[in-house]
Amino acid sequence: MVKLKTWNGTKGHKVVPQKQWLAARKSLLVREKKFSRLRDQLNQQRRNLPWVKVEREYIFEGPNGKETLADLFCNKSQLIVYHFMFGPGWKEGCPHCSFWADHFDSANIHLGQRDTTLAVVSRAPLAEIEPFKKRMGWRFKWLSSSKTDFNFDFNVSFTAEHLKSGKAIYNYAKLNVDIDEREGVSAFYKDENSDVFHTYSSYARGIDLLNTTYNFLDLTAKGRDENPESPQDWVRYKDKYN
Repeated sequence: MVKLKTWNGTKGHKVVPQKQWLAARKSLLVREKKFSRLRDQLNQQRRNLPWVKVEREYIFEGPNGKETLADLFCNKSQLIVYHFMFGPGWKEGCPHCSFWADHFDSANIHLGQRDTTLAVVSRAPLAEIEPFKKRMGWRFKWLSSSKTDFNFDFNVSFTAEHLKSGKAIYNYAKLNVDIDEREGVSAFYKDENSDVFHTYSSYARGIDLLNTTYNFLDLTAKGRDENPESPQDWVRYKDKYN
C-alpha cells in the first residue's frame, strides 16, 4: 500500500465522551442548517439573474459532425457546458479538468430527467479530443470549438496578445497568470422559438460544487488534506494512480 503524504494530521485531536460529542454535533448542525438556507437563497438569486441573448452563431465539431450551440441542447430547454482545458496541440487534456469530468457521465443520466443536457467543450481539434476521451472511458458529448470564438467569448481561452497586454479576463477580473486555457462552466436556456440565452457562468473555485469527490472528502476528519501551496498536486489521470 502506497503511503500518502498528509497535511491535515489527526494526531492529538480532541477525543470526548459520546454525550459531549453529541452536544458539539448538534451545535454544528444549527450552523449547517443556516448554511443550507443561505445556499437555497443564493441558488434563487442565481436563477433570478438577467439573461443575455446569444446572438453569435457558434459551429462546433462533434462526433455527429457540425453542430450549433442550439443543437447541443438535444431537445432539452437547458444546457450546461463544461469548459475543459484542452488546447490545440496538447497531448492530453488537463488532469484537473479530467478529475472533474470523471463525475459527469453518471450525473448526465439524471440531468436529462430535469430537462437539462451536459456537454463538454474544448478548443483542441476533435481529432485530438477523441483518442483522449476513449482512453478515459467517458461517454459524455465532447465537442471542439477550434473553429469558433466560443472559448474566447466566454473567457476561458486567451490570445497571446491579450495575455501580453494584460487585457485577458478570467473569473470577472484581470487574469494574473500567463496561461492560455482555463476551466469553467456555463449555463444556457433555449426558449420555444429556439432562441438561446446565456444565464450563468462560473470559474475557478466556483466549480467546486461539480466535484463529488471533494464533497465526500469535506465530510471526513482530514477533509481534502491538500498541499496548501499547491492544492491539486496529488491529482492524476484515473489510469495513472498507483
